[in-house]
Amino acid sequence: MRIGVVGCGTAGQASAIFLARAGHHVTVFERAPKLGPIGAGILLQPTGLRVLSELGVADEIARLSSPVHRLSGVNLRGRTVLDVRYSDRQSGLFGLGVHRGSLFSTLLHRMNHLRIDIRTGVDVQSYAQRRAGVVELFDDQQRTLGHYELVIIADGARSSLRAQSGLVSRSTRYPWGAMWFVATDPRERFAGVLQQYYHGTKGMVGFLPSGRLAVDAPSTVSVFLSVRIDEAGAIRQRGLGEFARRVRALTDRADDVLSQISDVSQVITASYHDVVMQRTFDGRVVFLGDAAHAMSPQLGQGANLALMDASALARQLAAAGDIGLAIARYDAERRSNVRYYQRASRWLTPVFQSGLTPVGVVRDALMGPMSRAPVFRSMMLDSLVGIKTGFMPWSVSG
Repeated sequence: MRIGVVGCGTAGQASAIFLARAGHHVTVFERAPKLGPIGAGILLQPTGLRVLSELGVADEIARLSSPVHRLSGVNLRGRTVLDVRYSDRQSGLFGLGVHRGSLFSTLLHRMNHLRIDIRTGVDVQSYAQRRAGVVELFDDQQRTLGHYELVIIADGARSSLRAQSGLVSRSTRYPWGAMWFVATDPRERFAGVLQQYYHGTKGMVGFLPSGRLAVDAPSTVSVFLSVRIDEAGAIRQRGLGEFARRVRALTDRADDVLSQISDVSQVITASYHDVVMQRTFDGRVVFLGDAAHAMSPQLGQGANLALMDASALARQLAAAGDIGLAIARYDAERRSNVRYYQRASRWLTPVFQSGLTPVGVVRDALMGPMSRAPVFRSMMLDSLVGIKTGFMPWSVSG
């Protein structure tokens, strides 16, 4: 089968590897003129790690990653707001903090090993399905890019192709995002814990252990400062001092990492999107990852959901003789898990990033005690590891 994949991020890379390995002819189109990762560290959950094992890259990623055993959050008064340990769900369970560049490079190496056709500098802008079972892709000059029996759209949260499907129920940008940078952490002061510090809902800084870009390179930590997107420009105009001031106002642990940046241009602004589709396919066109279900990163599931999408689609295509049936089964399989995290992240985001001061007061007072209640704590742990499929305590995937 001839398959076209639009986007060479996590979802596109993983799906290309799965399908090329199954014997399909896969062509990947990437808008950027040069291949490379965009973004800071990400947290790989047990669900994502299982897919990396299926891809045959789990050991390589483990060598480049930092184990994360605990998520911790405290407010300015030192009150514990969040304290979740993977081992409380299952002994030996953990997440992995990894630099996005390490994940990208590892998957790219596997793509090259499989001789997958990767075409860079190609801006896919539209598709057409004039004949049953055939999808034609077009670039930004309306030149044809070929005909395919299946097209996978994995071009991210700001997908230029998603709207063409007519299946978008929601596509909005959150007013809050983050300014971030990656620093080295040779003494591993931030090892083992995704640590966050809060000042109500208007101030938050987080430190995610992010592995290393090479086995013999120093460990890194990704530093995220919560900001209103419409204020990010003003922070940049005031310079690095303003960014550093905001970080130091939340914690005194940041001096070592702040000393590693000399200009505010080294700090990247990230915006978050909330995307919901009625279904994730339009004929022989399937949407994966953030292109299908972008969400706030509050629950740390974005890359993991993308990997699970790729695995599920490949499995359904292998199991069903009919492509259309396989696509429909894929959509049904992924729906409950994705919808849970879409809704949970949408409801949780203003609890940590908003101008709703009373919400922060209630959160600081109640979230810590609630997380110690057995039922609530169990749901938090199931949500963390990526297996929730609904809001009932028993709504989990196998």
